[in-house]
Amino acid sequence: MTTAILAEDETLLRTALRDLLARVWPELEIVADCEDGASALEAISEHHPDIAFLDIRMPGLSGLEVAEAAAEASPQTQVVFTTAYDQYAIDAFERGAVDYLLKPITEARLTATMQRLQTRAAPRATDAAALSQLLRDVMLQPGTRAEPLTWITASNGRETRLIMVDDVAYFRADSKYTIAMTADGEALLRKPIRELAAVLDPAVFKQIHRSTIVNLRAVASIVRDDAGKGTLRLKQRPETLVVSQPFMTLFRNM
Repeated sequence: MTTAILAEDETLLRTALRDLLARVWPELEIVADCEDGASALEAISEHHPDIAFLDIRMPGLSGLEVAEAAAEASPQTQVVFTTAYDQYAIDAFERGAVDYLLKPITEARLTATMQRLQTRAAPRATDAAALSQLLRDVMLQPGTRAEPLTWITASNGRETRLIMVDDVAYFRADSKYTIAMTADGEALLRKPIRELAAVLDPAVFKQIHRSTIVNLRAVASIVRDDAGKGTLRLKQRPETLVVSQPFMTLFRNM
């Protein structure tokens, strides 16, 4: 049985892709539906699927970042990107020798992709270095990212505070809200961490598992244990933060 995960932040598009796959490839088993990059990476690490259908634009980790990290977490997983990017980015995908589906996805295009995946002599391991270059190529395309968030408003008791994003050491999910941790203490944001992840600067803020996003400028050091997990020490906070094993790839250059 061939297995796959679907990662798409738009519920209607994710459902539509699942329905198309059910018609085109009924033998395919979907082992996880994911609405953001962190969940997708964790699902790949847990299930080691044969195929991962990854939306490029997702909150937190992009599909490209998930694929780069998954190259170590599940090297046998073949990646198919779903994208609405223009032709310049498509050229980058083709240079990276990866499969892609241009939105809106048609049954004929999905069928062609399915046939390519099925007829490969053996599963093709994802090349992390090629994906890293692909990530740089695509993210340099104009208009691929909005300007990152620079400040937030947060509640601390009855007080509403204006906090510069650079002053936040890390964000932690708290039910449907988010806690912002600064050197001075914590404050509550009335926004889920999934929405916040989509507007933070990805070069500065990294997701270390689905409930925590850390400011790299606030990190003093990182230590990897024998199990592959990491521990972050912060410059101005006493607590340490655990990096789950699938996300350690994102810190390989630290």
